Amino acid sequence: MTDIRSLYPEELKTVLAEMGEKPFRADQLFSWLHAKKAASYDEMTNLSLTLRQKLAEKYPLSNLEAVDCLISKLDDTRKYLFRLADGNVIESVRMKYSYGNSVCISTQAGCAMGCTFCASAIGGKIRDLTAGEMLRQVYTIEKLTGERVSNVVMMGTGEPLDNYDNSVRFIRLISHEKGLNISQRNITLSTCGLVPRIYDLAKEKLAITLAISLHAADNEKRKKLMPVAKSFSVPELIAAAKDYFKETGRRVSFEYSLAKGENDSDEDARALGELLAGFPCHVNLIPINPVKERHFVRSGHEQTVNFQNKLEKYGINGTIRREMGIDIDGACGQLRRAFYESGS
Repeated sequence: MTDIRSLYPEELKTVLAEMGEKPFRADQLFSWLHAKKAASYDEMTNLSLTLRQKLAEKYPLSNLEAVDCLISKLDDTRKYLFRLADGNVIESVRMKYSYGNSVCISTQAGCAMGCTFCASAIGGKIRDLTAGEMLRQVYTIEKLTGERVSNVVMMGTGEPLDNYDNSVRFIRLISHEKGLNISQRNITLSTCGLVPRIYDLAKEKLAITLAISLHAADNEKRKKLMPVAKSFSVPELIAAAKDYFKETGRRVSFEYSLAKGENDSDEDARALGELLAGFPCHVNLIPINPVKERHFVRSGHEQTVNFQNKLEKYGINGTIRREMGIDIDGACGQLRRAFYESGS
């Protein structure tokens, strides 16, 4: 069944034309679905009752159910567990910054990438989310908090480029001028490095930020952390990143989670510095989040700062990510995992 919130305005015109409606009705419907974030057709008072009944019959609207919400006492980060219409659950996180509210959304229920330090990969992938299900995470959080969302990060459960068409559709819809109209420059897509899809994304000519989860400059070491490296080598990944920068003019960000004794040595910093030297990029250093099913331990603050300083010697801009929601297990997958373990 088609998720009507996933349709572009031109596609809505086709849907309504088949119902014998004028093209301007599509603009009204799109506005209700996206600008006004309507939860039901009953709210769409400038559409006739007959049309609303037709739409409800052919394109029923489903909404997210907030199963749980953890609120950080440290920084008011809010981590939501949402139930989808089919019973699957996903996570979304609202973070408050000086520049506005940022929401981290999931793009899949579960994840197939199998990164060894990530709770999201435990249990594998169940299914892709539609663009509408991604949108509803943002819309629902705005409604629950009563606050505008200014930034979106596609960094929750799932691999966005493994759900390519829906992820691109989400970006175009969330940034549509007649919808929520979030600037594409305020949208970040995080990927573990599906190289062919990075080349495809570059051709979309979007103004988003591409964040690549790297976590090791050495290919053999990266294979141990991220199975995707068995399919796409580090040199292939960097070549794709450089193509993305060339095609879009958008600086690429590399995420590097620091795990004690795994990828945080001076040699690791040197290898990363040599790999990225001369490439106008940014490195986001992330103290790894402990996951009880995994053995990794986060690097200490002194080692993290040392790693950052080593990168700077190669002219690489590296920052240490500000930790949000650390008192509520803010890392992706942890709340969802606990939900399933409890048998809920």
